Amino acid sequence: MEIMIVETSAVSSALLKQLIQEIIPGVSVHEIIDSSLIDEVVAGGGVTPHVRHRMNTYFKFAEELGADIILNQCSSVGDVAAKAQKAIQIPIVSIDKGMAIKAVQTGTRIGLVATVATTVQPSSRNILRTAKELGREITLTPYLVDGAMDLLIKTGDTETHNKMVLGAVEQAAAENDVVVLAQGSMVVLEPLLTHLETPVLTSPRIGIEYLKSVIDGLETEA
Repeated sequence: MEIMIVETSAVSSALLKQLIQEIIPGVSVHEIIDSSLIDEVVAGGGVTPHVRHRMNTYFKFAEELGADIILNQCSSVGDVAAKAQKAIQIPIVSIDKGMAIKAVQTGTRIGLVATVATTVQPSSRNILRTAKELGREITLTPYLVDGAMDLLIKTGDTETHNKMVLGAVEQAAAENDVVVLAQGSMVVLEPLLTHLETPVLTSPRIGIEYLKSVIDGLETEA
């Protein structure tokens, strides 16, 4: 089984490969990383036609290179991945799909905490689309801590990043049944959230567990 991870930054690369090795041992993992993508998305206030073209090209390359499945790492380009699936014969799994499913199954009031403005809309659409697929009625409230992920990527300063984000997570936890952390990079907050009674979900582990379920389905079909 060949997995291709398409990434808009290297910030989650090591963690995702570690989780795949742990949860789906025996698969081969390759990566396409283009860190200029997230820079362009942020600068453009969303996905630009150029970003969409390059993402579609990377997905097609992954298929041509013999991948059996694609993992889309970036929430900000989640809509691109969803639309690209129509032209790609192998499955494209977004890292935050499993988290969206778990959130919708956990509660009706969902708080979405994001650290990049351009992630709010695609992540919201992902959760709302998932709720519709599962026949659930939900209320979704976004909480934006703009600039925190940019700081983490450029400086690696997790302490400042965590201070910026923690207050928003605590507020969301007080006002909702479940909290979703939109960026995979926010997993660094997990050790600081043990005092919260409200479930707080991060995408990397849940996302790889969901990826495994899709792979298991492919192997059953084969």
